[in-house]
Amino acid sequence: MKPTIWIGKRGYSETLIDEIRAQLKVRKYVKIKWLRTAEIDPEEIARRAGADLVGVRGRTMVLAERSSGGRKA
Repeated sequence: MKPTIWIGKRGYSETLIDEIRAQLKVRKYVKIKWLRTAEIDPEEIARRAGADLVGVRGRTMVLAERSSGGRKA
């Protein structure tokens, strides 16, 4: 899977978070890479995008569409 979103030295913005949400609706997973100079907190990005953080390796993270979690009894 190739990265579909790159984060530059300015970090992330609300526009980038919206793009992550849009891509998660189309795909179930999104791969994100960022530059060394960017200050990134993968857990914060996942929380703001309403996604599950699947994993982080180096300067790459994978987010998944949040599972519904609501179980019917």
